[in-house]
Amino acid sequence: MARLRIGSRGSQLAMWQASHVSALLREQGHHVEIELIKTTGDKITEVALAQVGTKGMFTKEIEEALAEGRVDLAVHSLKDLPTELASTFALAAVMKRQDPRDVFLSLHYGSFRDLPKGARVGTSSLRRQAQIKAVRPDLNIFPLRGNVDTRLRKLESGEFDAIILAAAGLNRLGRTERVREILPVEVMCPAVGQGALGIEARASDSATLNDLAFLDDNAARRTTAAERALLRTLGGGCQVPIGAHAVEVDSSLKLTAIVADPDGGKLLREQQTGQDPEELGVRVAKALLASGADGILRAVYGGAVAAPQQP
Repeated sequence: MARLRIGSRGSQLAMWQASHVSALLREQGHHVEIELIKTTGDKITEVALAQVGTKGMFTKEIEEALAEGRVDLAVHSLKDLPTELASTFALAAVMKRQDPRDVFLSLHYGSFRDLPKGARVGTSSLRRQAQIKAVRPDLNIFPLRGNVDTRLRKLESGEFDAIILAAAGLNRLGRTERVREILPVEVMCPAVGQGALGIEARASDSATLNDLAFLDDNAARRTTAAERALLRTLGGGCQVPIGAHAVEVDSSLKLTAIVADPDGGKLLREQQTGQDPEELGVRVAKALLASGADGILRAVYGGAVAAPQQP
């Protein structure tokens, strides 16, 4: 069988993901190696991601290694992978999706609604900040960077009253002990592709594409395709205040999406159903744009938006 080299970031979660894929490939008889690659997003640790504004900040260097033939495939959190891939790359597989929702973690409060006025909430995501502020404008939002262990340590040290993280990462690492509430999509619409792993390979490498085909999950492929089509149509990256959540309902897809002012003052929501993922994503994006999303996004892209402030 083939010798396959996986390109991965070096974070604890990224290594879990790469090791998980490696184990599945080894079960198929492949010899697998993992090469750690430091990305732009890994190098910038003291600044809120929304202030960096670089698309592909967690994927660019890995794609360079893929293009140069130093690795044969890349394992990404799909939410980090730009919606438009260069023609030299292919999304070889979208693996079965974990829970795409966000979760509320706290030492002292049982739910998001229980937080007292002025409580300190940690997140560096404009998407999360906007939706928190839309429901609880009385809360104070501060930046939260670092791997899962670092974020949990900041919570446990008392730096924050609560933090918001993705359920999928905590579930994969077995670090759910501080989770107090799974936030419903109606309160916290997830990031595009959240909970799914995307496997990227060279478009010309038919042998590797064939080797990876068994990892592809049809439901995950369809739901994330709708979400990614929406994001692509809106022109957004992974650090703008856009949320999307697609689910299969019978033979159709239902897509819920939001675009919000980072201060939560205006939040647009749209929900539609359809058969074709790409068509549905484009249709929902156009409905949001017609409702005023273009103005919100122009302000974000123009740099007129304040990211969470340093404590």
